[in-house]
Amino acid sequence: MKNLIIMLLAIFVNTVYAQESTFNSEEIIIGSFVEGTLLLPDAENPSLVIMIPGSGPTDRDGNQAMQKNNSLRFLAEGLYEKNIATYRYDKRLTKIMKMGQLDESKINFDHFIEDAMEVLAHFQNDERFNRITVLGHSQGSLVAMIAAQNGADAYISLAGAGQAIDDVIVDQLAKQAPGLKDNARESFNDMRLKGVAENYSPGLSSIFRPSLQPFLISWMKYEPQEEIAKLDIPVLVVNGDKDLQVQVSEAEMLAAANTRSKLVIIENMNHIFKEIQGNDLENQKSYNEYKRPVMPKLIDEIASFLTSE
Repeated sequence: MKNLIIMLLAIFVNTVYAQESTFNSEEIIIGSFVEGTLLLPDAENPSLVIMIPGSGPTDRDGNQAMQKNNSLRFLAEGLYEKNIATYRYDKRLTKIMKMGQLDESKINFDHFIEDAMEVLAHFQNDERFNRITVLGHSQGSLVAMIAAQNGADAYISLAGAGQAIDDVIVDQLAKQAPGLKDNARESFNDMRLKGVAENYSPGLSSIFRPSLQPFLISWMKYEPQEEIAKLDIPVLVVNGDKDLQVQVSEAEMLAAANTRSKLVIIENMNHIFKEIQGNDLENQKSYNEYKRPVMPKLIDEIASFLTSE
């Protein structure tokens, strides 16, 4: 169950040290909720990738309080070495939690879309970049594809679902807890028709707790295949065949829904872009291995996509 769950205010220029390399970096705050890091390589008018994190209170590096893997950080640094600029930012949940103001019942999926649109609008006014790509990971894949409809030059989905979130959850339950699948389907149907689910099994309380239902309803209204079909820009859809959270079939659905898409399935890559040669235990442990690099093939595929379009 744990898997389910434009105003520039300040710029500070510094140099970040990591993995024995140096990176030209700017810390940029946009609007009320977005705080992030721009990695800017020494290249004339580079391409910029805006990176949108996945579900939960995920920060700009791809980490959460009890989970540090640096997936988005290492991806950004790898792209930097290919002369591709990136801007990655903390999800607004992280800021709200730090402020001690989190009220789960007031979180709306559209808030994440608003933040992404604000970031895109900010960088569209930045003449340092020749084109802007919006990249979304996991839950951020849907956020990114909706934001990208507002004038992005390209779109990338990493481990993004191809179905609405209720269908994804029901499919996961069919594999992990088949006895709860039908009750979950009925509860989601109630949420769609009545705006509330009340007759759910106690075993599903982590999904259907009343404070979370408004957020799920706001998320369920978006169908990824419909949204990606609206994009008339180059599209790259990537998934790993060792992803425990998002099946390859989800990526195949997404890619099939847009005629301009390129589908890439990376062998032995898991949900957080790490290479997994062993079993599911190794896969799960990698979520807290902050030094394990992301797969070079992912960096190469993104760089190739951006330079070929």
